[in-house]
Amino acid sequence: MSNQGKIVRNKVLVTGASGLLGVAAIEKFLAAGWEVVGVSRRKPELPSGRDVQFLSVDLRDEKKARAAFEPLTDITHIAYTALHEKPELVAGWSSKEQIETNNAMLRNVVSPIVHTASNFRHISILQGTKIYGVHLHPIPIPARERDAHRDHQNFFFDQEAYVREMGAQHGFNYTALRPQLVTGPTPGALNVVPAIGAYAAIRREKGEPFGFPGGPSFVWEAADADLVADVMVWAAQSPQAANQAFNITNGDVFEWRNVWPAMAETLGAETGPDMPTSVAAYLDENADVWNRIVAKYDLRSRNLRELVGQGDQHADFAFAYGAPEGPRAFVSTVKLRQAGFTKTVDTEDSFRNALQSLIDHKLLPSAAK
Repeated sequence: MSNQGKIVRNKVLVTGASGLLGVAAIEKFLAAGWEVVGVSRRKPELPSGRDVQFLSVDLRDEKKARAAFEPLTDITHIAYTALHEKPELVAGWSSKEQIETNNAMLRNVVSPIVHTASNFRHISILQGTKIYGVHLHPIPIPARERDAHRDHQNFFFDQEAYVREMGAQHGFNYTALRPQLVTGPTPGALNVVPAIGAYAAIRREKGEPFGFPGGPSFVWEAADADLVADVMVWAAQSPQAANQAFNITNGDVFEWRNVWPAMAETLGAETGPDMPTSVAAYLDENADVWNRIVAKYDLRSRNLRELVGQGDQHADFAFAYGAPEGPRAFVSTVKLRQAGFTKTVDTEDSFRNALQSLIDHKLLPSAAK
């Protein structure tokens, strides 16, 4: 999109800036030449080492949010990746309080921006397969964007209705993005990758094999955080993305036991037979071993909880640990491809690259013994 003759520069406000998708979005918008303002409670650490304009705001606080955002009169876009999760991750997904908190957080960002930013044009919001009720009942295979039925309480529906209504009133467009299992190199987020890396490191240190810790075999899809961020940059400027929802996956499918050897190789761990284990419980029980690993390899990740976030709980869910079967969730990405976004990522490469990034940033020990 040419900005010749216009003074207006694209300036995006990225909320949830320190999270998995927030970090990826900031990197991709910066790389595309945008001005970026990051918003989260703690400042994001970008893998590229670049600096970014940053506001520390708790989005649950309406007054503080308004005071922070009303002065941002030149914001043209929002990439909304903020998310409030409860400490008991899976139980929180059906919590009325969690729904209300997430709805309020979005309002606390959009409302002050639309009232003072004179050239505000687009917001991307994040959803996921829970919009199809995957956590409650079987969903169509593959689930298409039109299959999202409001048969359960879910803030994804509320947030999309809100931005649709506000967009109609204030003259901006929205895009709702629905990635499947997002993975990437960001620590302390809702991300299974650091938990897998820490689990492997502890098993290796204890001389235990790194067997798959989950339940029954199942086939699934994932979405690399960088790929989702690429979709955000595309959606911000693409007429085909205006007021649309899109499923996002890497473009292939995977089974955990089949990607396990590749991850083991990247992490320098020895694979072994399946070992059904709660990753969350195992990491709790072996925090002292982690401290030993940190000292031995001079790692930066002193605090195991800060490294893993809720990724260990998410791993237990994602691996179908203790479950009779894995999630049966396949989404169609035909709509996204037909709208013009055609990038893909090999899921095995995605896992390897994320783990390698954590190793390179001295958050996990290197593969070399």
